[in-house]
Amino acid sequence: MPSLLNEINSTLVFMFKKRLKFKLFLLSSLPVAFLVGLKLIESSNTNAVVGIKYGYITKNPFKSIYFACLSMAAEASTGILSFYTIQRENLNMSMLIVDMKAEFTKKAVGKIKFTCDSGEELTTALKKADETKEAVLIPVISTGVDEKGDVVAVFTFNWSFKAR
Repeated sequence: MPSLLNEINSTLVFMFKKRLKFKLFLLSSLPVAFLVGLKLIESSNTNAVVGIKYGYITKNPFKSIYFACLSMAAEASTGILSFYTIQRENLNMSMLIVDMKAEFTKKAVGKIKFTCDSGEELTTALKKADETKEAVLIPVISTGVDEKGDVVAVFTFNWSFKAR
């Protein structure tokens, strides 16, 4: 039993550190994302989940989350997964969004979670960019769902990766 508690404790500490590190990263590098309250909910080799909620700073006149705030959360989920993959594979890579498409399907109110689960595709693309030393373009999708599980928006970011 003590080993199970230790495992749970170490998992919680790891998650707390990751979230704290994410907040510090936002504060230092993306202060607007910090102000709107982006939250790192989950990150792994295969996916990243970023949350945003309706509030005074994120609202628009139509009583929903402003599309730019939604875009920030969606982009963060794809960027975190990309950055995490680059770090995990120990690559020296530049990354840039060259295009973006968004589809809004429902009014975004309450808490919205954006999930990007393109980890395997990103790993393949990044390894190819590293091997060929050429820019590799890859569309990466982030889907936002509300608290009821309804899709509110789907973003496709075309990322360009190139070995330095």
